[in-house]
Amino acid sequence: MNAIKHKIVITGGSGRFGSILKNNIKSKKIFFPKKKYLNILSTNSIKKYLTKLKPKILIHLAGLSRPMNIHEKQICKSIELNIIGTANIVKVCSELKIKLVYFSTNYVYPCKKGNYSEKSALLPINNYAWSKLGGEASVQMYKNSLILRACMTEKPFLHKKAFANVKSNFIFHEDMAKLLFKLINQKGIINVGGETSTIYNFAKKNNSDVKKILWNKKIINFPQNPSMSLNKLNKII
Repeated sequence: MNAIKHKIVITGGSGRFGSILKNNIKSKKIFFPKKKYLNILSTNSIKKYLTKLKPKILIHLAGLSRPMNIHEKQICKSIELNIIGTANIVKVCSELKIKLVYFSTNYVYPCKKGNYSEKSALLPINNYAWSKLGGEASVQMYKNSLILRACMTEKPFLHKKAFANVKSNFIFHEDMAKLLFKLINQKGIINVGGETSTIYNFAKKNNSDVKKILWNKKIINFPQNPSMSLNKLNKII
């Protein structure tokens, strides 16, 4: 990991990926504020905390993710946390001239043909993906920013079954943590994940007991082929 030279604030430190960063990266220059100190739904809260701390970079992880269907059942919560909360972060970062790193998802792509590049057309597959793209919309207005369209998961692989006919770019949170600080000084949009493989082959490397299943059209809201081109990422790292 690159040496950390400047103060960095990371929102969402209690989430899955945030917890991995907190447990694995020890630095007096990295801060994980709790909600009572930095509430993404309050621009006053965000501004008060960031004005006092004066970080160089903010990594925005806070938001609503799983269970995926919560975005269909509670759209107001999804909009508030993933779209409005992100817009609030952008507003304050732009005012205070703080570099912003935003974690999005590969699900913003149509997820049918795969091998999507950062310039591919977008068509989110479900409300979760729409909420993340809604966050992207405000981040893209701020030029001192980096959007990471990530495909990551917990280790060990959580599920007992995995699709043998769906390709993706899964990478474990621990490996994503190592990549993050190699990319933090970049700007624009970067697809981030592991090498393209079927979900079954990825899972099998970590869990020999995982069972093979096949994707079909009856499975609602699961992407057929969300794999991304990682050419841009590989040139950087």
